[in-house]
Amino acid sequence: MNPNMPTIPKKRVAVHPASATAGRNVINIASGKGGVGKTWMAITLTHALARQDEKALLFDADFGLANVDVQLGLNTQQNLGGVVAGKLAMSQAVTNFAEGGFDIIVGMSGSGQLADMGRARLSELKSDLWQLAQRYDRVVIDLGAGLESAVRSLTPMGGMTLVVATDEPTSLTDAYAYIKVSMQENPRADMRLVINMATDQRQGERTYGALSKACRTFLNYTPPLMGIVRRDDHIPDAIRRQTAFLSRHPQTNAAQDLTALAAAIRKQPAKSARKPT
Repeated sequence: MNPNMPTIPKKRVAVHPASATAGRNVINIASGKGGVGKTWMAITLTHALARQDEKALLFDADFGLANVDVQLGLNTQQNLGGVVAGKLAMSQAVTNFAEGGFDIIVGMSGSGQLADMGRARLSELKSDLWQLAQRYDRVVIDLGAGLESAVRSLTPMGGMTLVVATDEPTSLTDAYAYIKVSMQENPRADMRLVINMATDQRQGERTYGALSKACRTFLNYTPPLMGIVRRDDHIPDAIRRQTAFLSRHPQTNAAQDLTALAAAIRKQPAKSARKPT
């Protein structure tokens, strides 16, 4: 056997799948704006969870701009578009990503069909997803960037939402706006922060401090910091090569940070309700 060949994880069986009704096993990856590394983080976090023996599903809900399949070089006819069109059941749209040891439901890149769905169809889609979620330990949802109600309509009441932000002023402003609007719709929302592309730990903590201060001052709520992911020049390489980051660069700073984030999530299950500060 070639020692340089990557090890393909064994297919996992859910050890402790949570109730789809509660949505406690769902992790929403969100951002107020694009360009903060949200999709890359959703992919890599799902991979990290799978490496820690979680049976995981990645659901690409970035309606209209879905690109999980592009980043991973997947070519499959099974996608969310088939579900929306009524040609596939949700379970039939699942693609196994053997290299990462997790499952994926890919969206339809550049399709306006999903973005223009009515509330009734979105509600049906959400119900189908929660039924499927019962088979997994974790379901990671890559939400579309922005504040549109359709972006947040798939988030369960009991799920955890990780809002990804960088130190750019527009990212901080839009992340705050996303948290504000989400909590107006659901005051019990479990909102947490992940700072991405940080120069180092201290810079990431300063970015978190600025954003959490705004939330505390104007929303009377301090979202917990779930993790800081350092800027890593290896990330563009993996994306260009359409390869899973943890497979290609497993020892880098960002890989260590995502592994730590996955471990932190496993230790801190989603809260049933938030407590204002």
